[in-house]
Amino acid sequence: MATTYAGPQKSSGQLGRQRVVNDMSIQVATVNGSGSQSSNTVLLRSIFQMGVPISGKNLFPSNIAGLPTWYTIRANKDGYIARKKEIDMLIAMNAETAQEDVKTLAPGAAVLFDAPLALDKVRDDLIFYAVPYDKLVAAVCPEAKLRKLIKNMIYVGVAAQLLKIDFAEVEKAIRKQFATKAKAANLNLAAAKAGFDYAAANLEKRDPFYIERMDKTKGKIIVDGNSAAAMGCMFAGCTVVTWYPITPSSSLVETMIDYMKEHRIGPDGKATFAIVQAEDELAAVGMVIGAAWAGARAMTATAGPGISLMAEFTGLAYYVEIPAVIWDIQRVGPSTGLPTRTSQGDVLSTAFLSHGDTKHILLFPNSVSECFTLAQDAFDLADHFQTPVFVMSDLDLGMNNWMSDPFPYPDKPISRGKILSKADLEKAGGFARYKDVDGDGIGYRTVPGTDHPAAAYFARGSGHNEKAQYSERPDDFERNMERLNKKFETARSFVPRPELAGDGKAKIGIIAFGTSHWAIIEARDQLSQEHKVETDYLRLRAYPFTREVHDFIAKHDRTYIVEQNRDGQMASLLKLDIKPELNPRLRSICHIHGLPIDARSVTDELMMMEGK
Repeated sequence: MATTYAGPQKSSGQLGRQRVVNDMSIQVATVNGSGSQSSNTVLLRSIFQMGVPISGKNLFPSNIAGLPTWYTIRANKDGYIARKKEIDMLIAMNAETAQEDVKTLAPGAAVLFDAPLALDKVRDDLIFYAVPYDKLVAAVCPEAKLRKLIKNMIYVGVAAQLLKIDFAEVEKAIRKQFATKAKAANLNLAAAKAGFDYAAANLEKRDPFYIERMDKTKGKIIVDGNSAAAMGCMFAGCTVVTWYPITPSSSLVETMIDYMKEHRIGPDGKATFAIVQAEDELAAVGMVIGAAWAGARAMTATAGPGISLMAEFTGLAYYVEIPAVIWDIQRVGPSTGLPTRTSQGDVLSTAFLSHGDTKHILLFPNSVSECFTLAQDAFDLADHFQTPVFVMSDLDLGMNNWMSDPFPYPDKPISRGKILSKADLEKAGGFARYKDVDGDGIGYRTVPGTDHPAAAYFARGSGHNEKAQYSERPDDFERNMERLNKKFETARSFVPRPELAGDGKAKIGIIAFGTSHWAIIEARDQLSQEHKVETDYLRLRAYPFTREVHDFIAKHDRTYIVEQNRDGQMASLLKLDIKPELNPRLRSICHIHGLPIDARSVTDELMMMEGK
């Protein structure tokens, strides 16, 4: 959060500053359930249509309605889209939090507020704009019950006028938001215009913040990560989805239902897919395993509490060797934790989920684009290695608005791995389900319906030999477990490789993953420009780790692992994987309060740990 206000410092008449163009953070403070989501999306899209890179982050409570909610729009000409620690403009619409919101601002920030709140009496070092929202909304909305919703669109118009956003872009964004509801579009447009005109006639521009046209968003789209993931899973050929609703993963499956209904209906009008809401998360993953054993590409989506419940069946799929794709949209734990806050706190537990010796493939998307592409990789890897694959997204990525290039149409065929057909079996004369034929630890499998007496339909979760026959012989069990480990080692050469940035000459390395990436690229620039500290950077995309990860740590005197959890879970996973003598080189920067990580916090923490 922004630095807490420490008392009056100077009057607004002393706040002369140079113009700040296309570089600001706007926070809208409202009440959950007040209909502000549409208004915030319109404001964000209006800036985006002006050609300015943006991101939007929603901080909302874990109840239905009535509690405070904040939405933060960051506009940045240089393309930085991580959460900015400081707030430059506050739109205060919630009487309950208004004074506290104002007190957290740094001097010189701008505040748009509902006139009756009298926030300009709280501090004298901010730039205040009072707006009579009730009076304005009454003039444009005759239906009293709708005024609470329409009122929000007035602040969009006021902000657009103060920031000098072309009102034509506001209208375009409103038309898009209410594309199928002409009456609602016209009413919201009238409200935005009322705010725009009021600000033009009554508010003297005194803050330094401006939006001016650029050309950095041409051809780009705005989408949330869960929608991108749903689309990627559909393109990957997923036909069975089983789930139990849980924040923040529910929208992934809900969106996938819409996509599949539109694109996966056969010529006979019947669905070519099955999406089932189970009674709980354990049942959901059990259905996935059953469907995948039968030959379908199957998946589920959940969050940390659901992952915990899935442990037993996940161990079954690992040991019996059945493919499954599980999306974990991570939120803050333990227990119920903070259900609507973001985290990277499931890394360590998911890597070894279940009892006994288990190790799972994890993928770490950092963007909506990778939610789309890694969805396809996840299904291919699950089929290839006949094992569960977890895609470790998070609430920030899954539920927030992100700017992206359009997704590439898949250009490679689906790979189902080592599945034997009737012709294969006739040629081979038979097979042993759990025998390592090729030296990569991966056995061959058949699926039910394969018309050959040698085809195996049986799977065993207890001790078994190479032919899937029950066995408690120590040598059979050890041979099987060592083969499973060899399969995991083979995966190092198949999982997505990490991305490297830097010239490789710096003494300091940074390792991060997922949405932490966006704070890291900005923090590296801050470190270089403000402190003359150069760094190399490696972004993890998968576990097991590839050779590049080991080499990166070995090449640097110190490597900072940046992650959004308390205990440095990724750092712990790395320490288990690298040579013991390299462990002292690893240092943790952990971010745990549930807000998306920001660059300034990374920069300050790293410099403190460097003793500078």
